[in-house]
Amino acid sequence: MNKNKKIRIVIVEDSFSYRELLATIFQSTPDMEVVGKARDGLEGIDLAVRLKPNIVTMDIHMPNMDGFEATRQIMTKQPCPIIMISASFDPSQRHLTFEALRAGALSIIDKPTLFAPPQDLEKIVTQVRLMSEVKVIRRWNSSPTMPTKTDTLPITAPSTQANNPRIVAIAASTGGPGLLARILTKLPANFPVPVLIVQHITPGFGVGLAEWLNQQTPLDVVVATEGLYPKRRQVVIAPDDHHMEINRQGKLTLHQSPPLYGVRPSADYMFKSMAKIYGRRAIGVILTGMGQDGAEGLLDMYKAGAHTIAQDKESSVVFGMPAVAIELGAVIQILPDTQIATTLNSLCPPIS
Repeated sequence: MNKNKKIRIVIVEDSFSYRELLATIFQSTPDMEVVGKARDGLEGIDLAVRLKPNIVTMDIHMPNMDGFEATRQIMTKQPCPIIMISASFDPSQRHLTFEALRAGALSIIDKPTLFAPPQDLEKIVTQVRLMSEVKVIRRWNSSPTMPTKTDTLPITAPSTQANNPRIVAIAASTGGPGLLARILTKLPANFPVPVLIVQHITPGFGVGLAEWLNQQTPLDVVVATEGLYPKRRQVVIAPDDHHMEINRQGKLTLHQSPPLYGVRPSADYMFKSMAKIYGRRAIGVILTGMGQDGAEGLLDMYKAGAHTIAQDKESSVVFGMPAVAIELGAVIQILPDTQIATTLNSLCPPIS
């Protein structure tokens, strides 16, 4: 963003008090300007199309049109970065929030209280500033439906150094939840190895992510707990604010060592433990996301003989983490999002 240009923001929020709170937060920030305020999704779409803001903050439950449908229509008509502002403690909001992420929203912010401490408000400002720089693409679909389990792509045997894979580890950040849903949907119920996932997400939303993904796949999706032994047909997601590793007994260990690259959980911890414990019997995948988390760990996996995959630039919402891994020489395959599940199925033939 040009230093002399302000970030132009549209706020979509049905609550007057929250709408004005957000406006006050952004208007008091020198590089931000609130150019529009909407009371529901319909008004939000109109403002996004007419004003062409740099970013939209979007509530979920609103009259006339909810935040999910408004997000879907904005990403079709006038795509721009959208941040969902949702209450992490409210189960009724979780499903729609993650559906909005799948429809093209970039990230989630926990709805601030009217008496939130300054550090919480600063996190909102930082998130809006970061997401405003993301170059989003138009969603041409008339609906946010995902590929069905009968959709197929040509399966080719990928070049691999892995030997009889026993586990899959996946890292994702910005743009990750929707892509994870698309990938997991195409893994069959008899997928033969466990899948471990580190997804950077706002604290408080990890359980909601697992619950939502569990509805998208025939596999069993759970949040990691200390000492859990990952099983085949199971997807395990790192919990909020904890790094996740696997030990020599094949069990998960969780800890709160300092964040790496500003994030906790960090995919580097997971990937490095995979390299040590599983070596050639592991598959590592790094997906869309800002920064460089996971790149060095994926390099360790590559050096240990694992099969490593990075999402390509064209299909990544943010080509940060995959780009760094590719630059480090940590990647065997660079794939578009549509081919990742197909490749995992060919590397790990389903149990007959």
